Amino acid sequence: MTTSSEKGPVQDGTFEQMWADLAPVGRSSRTGGYFRQPWTAADDEAQEWFAEECARRDLRVERDGFGNVVAWWDTGSHAERSALLTGSHLDSVTDGGAYDGPLGVVAALAAVDLLRERGFVPDRPVGIGVFREEEGSRFPVACLGSRLATGALGWADARSLRDRDGVALGDVVDGEQGSGLLGDVGAFVELHVEQGRDLVHRDAPVGVASSIWPHGRYRFDFTGEANHAGTTRMEDRHDPMLSYAMTVLAANKQARLSGQRATFGRVLVEPNGTNAVPSQVTAWLDARASSTEQLLALVADVERMAVDRAGRDGTDVVVTPESVTTEVVFDADLAGRLAGGRGWPVVPTAAGHDAGILSAAGIPTAMLFVRNPTGISHSPQESATVADCLAGVEALADTIAQLTQPARPDQPTPEPS
Repeated sequence: MTTSSEKGPVQDGTFEQMWADLAPVGRSSRTGGYFRQPWTAADDEAQEWFAEECARRDLRVERDGFGNVVAWWDTGSHAERSALLTGSHLDSVTDGGAYDGPLGVVAALAAVDLLRERGFVPDRPVGIGVFREEEGSRFPVACLGSRLATGALGWADARSLRDRDGVALGDVVDGEQGSGLLGDVGAFVELHVEQGRDLVHRDAPVGVASSIWPHGRYRFDFTGEANHAGTTRMEDRHDPMLSYAMTVLAANKQARLSGQRATFGRVLVEPNGTNAVPSQVTAWLDARASSTEQLLALVADVERMAVDRAGRDGTDVVVTPESVTTEVVFDADLAGRLAGGRGWPVVPTAAGHDAGILSAAGIPTAMLFVRNPTGISHSPQESATVADCLAGVEALADTIAQLTQPARPDQPTPEPS
């Protein structure tokens, strides 16, 4: 964690100790990045860490058949009222940063500690959730755990998803047990490190999300003809690598012209030989835009240019959407209530989150962001200061208190939505 000489608004012992305990799990000694892919040894260790922290706080833990977990702070009062859920995820992208996901989990545990220290008793159950496979770094669907938990994706379709080694999701998790974790949830608040520099520019340690840009992942399969790199004349080749390379450039150009985002960050080549013209190139496009219409237009333009180039190269291309999420507009009333009077800016984000999936499922949802000095995410350079993390803990604790505070005798208890 980036250190700071400033003291945060709450005591830092509990938060910093948890962070120190979790920090080594899945961390590469070579790059400093994290490799916590779902249902691997590192991910299992992180899950065990969470279970131990929940046991230390006497939180009741529930798990579903997909690997999602919720730890409940039951107070015994007004148990029939809808629950408030917070939390995030513990998995990472390959060679990812420390904060994306885990910050929301550690901060949630620390917020419960802080509320207990204050003597606060919520008027409804408060849960800390950990959703599995949020990043889509092993199986090819982002926010897989929350999609399954909300029913946005059914187990019959999900169980056949395969990772890069050909292992099916149904072989690593027993999803047939069903979910049910979210049945009593009336609102969700996710704290997350900001993946950008909006809060840096605003000089604010904490912000509230207004919306999530629509985004999707698309697989491009380019096929051609394998041949000898030395004996095949350039004009005789049917090289899918050329079609792919020109598509990457076209995607970059179209995204820049329209002010959107287009990234080819993963590619597989067959036969993948130095002295062979490839027979196939499979690449994945991550596309994001400020509106659903802009996203559809961007992807259509890239696909059209890929098809045009393939026709000139004597190759073929097939585009398959693997996961697409439409624009998410968070509950404006809830965001306004959280930001009002505190000076927290309300900002959009182009990054996907479990909060977006729960919001789309009809659960009133809000997000809190903690400032990221570098603005870099999905990278070991992702960062946050101790003071800002502790400000985030206090912001989350205040939010939980606001949404679960007992009513005064002359005032009805407010619902969280």
